[in-house]
Amino acid sequence: MPNTTETARAAGVVPAEVSTLSFEEALAELEKIVHGLEGGQQKLEDALAAYERGTLLRAHCEAKLAEAEARVQAIVAATDGSLSLRPAQ
Repeated sequence: MPNTTETARAAGVVPAEVSTLSFEEALAELEKIVHGLEGGQQKLEDALAAYERGTLLRAHCEAKLAEAEARVQAIVAATDGSLSLRPAQ
């Protein structure tokens, strides 16, 4: 029977407990998951659950980075050297 994480991932939705994390929090948790998986000491079901959580965290981190990139690209230099923001597209 699919769990909440599996259902959310299949629907392309990031669960609230992941979407409320900062980039740094999500990345730190993802690093712990990767380290645990690389260790190879987890039971199969635990490893699968960790992998699923990791895919949600990765997607969240990628979304946060895309948002940051859009904000940086929105900074426009004027001819007088001043910086301003252009409206997001």
